[in-house]
Formats: sequence, C-alpha cells, structure tokens
Amino acid sequence: MLLAVSGIFAGCSNEQPQQETKDQDTQNQGKTENQQISDEKALKLSRVEWPGVTQKSYVLKDIFETLGYDVSLEAYTVPLVLKGLETGDLDAFAGTWFQTFGEPLQNRLDAGSIKVASVQIENSTYRPAVPTYVFEAGVKSLAGLAEHAEKFDYKYYGIEPGNDGNQIMLDAVENDTYGLADWTVVESSTSAMLAQVESTIENEDWIVFSGWKPHWMNVVLDMKYLDDPEGIWGGDERIGTVVTSSFPEKSPNAFKLLEQFDIDSDIQSAWILEYGKNGRKPEEVAKEWITNNVDLVSEWVQGVKSFDGRNAEDVLREAY
Repeated sequence: MLLAVSGIFAGCSNEQPQQETKDQDTQNQGKTENQQISDEKALKLSRVEWPGVTQKSYVLKDIFETLGYDVSLEAYTVPLVLKGLETGDLDAFAGTWFQTFGEPLQNRLDAGSIKVASVQIENSTYRPAVPTYVFEAGVKSLAGLAEHAEKFDYKYYGIEPGNDGNQIMLDAVENDTYGLADWTVVESSTSAMLAQVESTIENEDWIVFSGWKPHWMNVVLDMKYLDDPEGIWGGDERIGTVVTSSFPEKSPNAFKLLEQFDIDSDIQSAWILEYGKNGRKPEEVAKEWITNNVDLVSEWVQGVKSFDGRNAEDVLREAY
C-alpha cells in the first residue's frame, strides 16, 4: 500500500509541472503574438490650411490614436511642411499635390530626403476657374483674361501665401504670360478666397480664382475650369502621402498603414463638404465617417498592429 500511495503521489508530482509548463507556453505564445511593435510611439503628422488635407489628416489621426499612437497634427505652409519632412522634424503629410508642388518637392524626392508612401487620387484638377456665366460670356481660356481685365478688376484670387498655384500666377504676372503684367495675385486663405467667390457670384460679377477637385466647390458652385494653352499649370494632378526618409525604418508599422491608405475623389469631396462648407469639427466628421466605414478602414490596416501588438482590425472594430 505504501508503495502504491507513493506511486500515486509520484504520478501527481510529475503531472503538475507538465500542466504548468503547458500553461506557461500558452501565455508565452500570447505574449509573442501581442508583443509591442518597434515603432516610435510619437507620430508627427502635418497639414496645411486646406479643407481636404485637414479632414484627411484628422481621419488618419483618429485611426492612429485608436491604435495607441501619440499623434500631433500641426498646420504649416507648404514650404515649411517640405522643409520639416526633409529635416525629419515632421513624419508624414497626406495632402501632397505632386505636380503642383513642383521642384521644391521633386528635388527632395530625387535626393531621397522625402519618400512617397502612397497615391490616393490619380486624376485631380488644379487650375484657374471662373463662374459659368463668365465662361459662357467667352472667357474659356487663360488667354482670354487680359481682354476682359477691367471686368476682373485686374485681380486673380489665390489661396495661402507660399502655395505653388499662387506662384504660377505670380510668375505669369512677372513674365507677362497671357498679357497679365498689370494684374495682382490676391493671396489670402482658402476660406477667404471661396467667400469672395461666393459673394461675387451672388452679385453676378466677374472673378477668376484657383479651383481644384476634389473639393466641395465643384458641387456647390456653378463654375468652369479654364484652358491653359501655354501649359503653365501642367496636366492632371496626383494627390497622395509623403513621409520623411527615415520613417519607414523607424516606424514600419505606421508606414504600412500609410502605404495602404486609399480613398477616391468622391469620399474626399464629401469630407470637405462636411468640414469645409458645413463647418463641422474635423474630429467629429472623422469619427462619424470611420464608424460608418469600418469595412473600408479595415482594408487599410491589413497586416498592421496596434501599438501594443494586437491585430489592428480587431482593435478598430472594438472601438467603432
């Protein structure tokens, strides 16, 4: 009996460590699966004071914060954004107009100080526009502006100082392209320009201004884009996201999300209408849109982890 009892206790003593080892292996496996990623937790996004990139940036900010990142989002002019990305003081910018930004961007891309993460929209438009009644009165091209200069009060309405569209027209004035030597380029802000356009259209006066799509102006305003026979505005635009050169290495998980981030012109125009025209808070618009479009957002986070190592899609679906 003593031998039998000893055998039972011996069996129990051998069985217990095996079970503990099995539980430990399971726990260790879970730890490995949820291991914290190697990204830097602080993420420095940037924007300019344009409704499109502002709302797009807040959507990205909301997603990254849900995944556990500490996100800052500051507004700058385009030259400062490019400089910040070049020096590494900024991480990413989701409102890049690749052709419009011209040499200041292209030189940095060629040098490798800025890298392309993704292109969301392949065929956008950015060039001068007029109200439809001005277009129908015969001004269908930039070449027709000078002939009607007095009706336009010799003014071209642009947006923020430092914008490349403004610079195109400033150069046209300086070089007397299209006979615009006596004109003035009015630089202000997107909201101020659009307020001027709406007021002018209400009075059925004449105005020429910088237009682009995607944007709510194409839905709300009765407007037409002007031909550009000299080609100073280039062709159709591409819009996308760029990052500082070190970003893919220091934050590969976040970079993967930016690589997979993809929207079309209709989505962005809807964002711009809610924020830029209807005056809603960008944080509110972002959260509402993500909640209603979790399936699409889930495509952006395939293979991405939250900062604490969990599956990003699971985290987003829990949050929204």
